[in-house]
Amino acid sequence: MKSEETPFVGGPLDGRVLPVLLGPTGHPPKVYRVPVPDDAGGPPTVLVYRRTPTKPAQRLTLTPKWQYEYDPEGAKDDGLKWPWSKPGGRP
Repeated sequence: MKSEETPFVGGPLDGRVLPVLLGPTGHPPKVYRVPVPDDAGGPPTVLVYRRTPTKPAQRLTLTPKWQYEYDPEGAKDDGLKWPWSKPGGRP
């Protein structure tokens, strides 16, 4: 599998560049979850990072570059969002 060196912005991983596996489309996942074990033996804390495009370079490239930005709330994704779905979910 291919991987790409991807920078992380904000949160505990701020400034780090980690290899992230690419999907079948050649892009990293939209949401990157990092489990951090608890020292007391409790359930792990999960850090959530969301994929965002980096600032454009001076020269035009065909493949966009990505970075991960820290999401402190770590809201869960509702899955696929279809155009015909209602915003509030099912009645």
